[in-house]
Amino acid sequence: MNILVTGASKGIGKAIARELQSVGEVYVTGRNEKALAACNAKDFCVCDLSKDINSLAKFIEDKKIDVLVNNAGEYIYGALESMKTDEIMRVFETNLIAPAYLISKAIPHMKGQRWGRIINIGSISGVMGEAYASIYSASKAGLIGLTKSLALELAEYEITVNTINPGWVETDLGMNSIEESEFSKEEIIDTIPQKRFVKPEEVAKLCKYLISQDAKGITGQSINLCAGLSVGI
Repeated sequence: MNILVTGASKGIGKAIARELQSVGEVYVTGRNEKALAACNAKDFCVCDLSKDINSLAKFIEDKKIDVLVNNAGEYIYGALESMKTDEIMRVFETNLIAPAYLISKAIPHMKGQRWGRIINIGSISGVMGEAYASIYSASKAGLIGLTKSLALELAEYEITVNTINPGWVETDLGMNSIEESEFSKEEIIDTIPQKRFVKPEEVAKLCKYLISQDAKGITGQSINLCAGLSVGI
């Protein structure tokens, strides 16, 4: 099993890469070469998903990737009217366009062997919406639509496609987004039914399950891993 995890240099991606090393050959990609080298993966490809990703596309083809975890993400906070064009493009390119392109490069090999797993790491903001994070929310909502459609297209080849939507996760990205918002950490925790942040390892273990044969009947799903945040208050 050849696994590629994007955005694996830290946070959720790092936890996923570490967890999946017990079930296959793990390859990683991200922008920080030093951090990728420290992942103890089989190999890595330094790449910025908002720029030229042709080298990563070739990497996917060369390594015969049959499990693709699209984890890398870009977050931006602020009113839509204040966003610059390059900021909007960067978020969509990283969160939606790059995952779609990378999937397109992995599909031929998966179809050829009639087996594959595609896991997109979305966000609860793509399910519920988040004020002042409209671009981020829209890009993650797009991943859900991509997942559903691809699941239908690829089902006959025993390729499953699912999206995991984490809520507030205890990572640098999560904590930085709190600092950018108008709310304190305590105020945000108070809105979460379980009164806690999700751990990166929880997302990683769910990925491990979705890859397994036990989960072969799960496809086209949008799974909320959010400590109850999506249910209501």
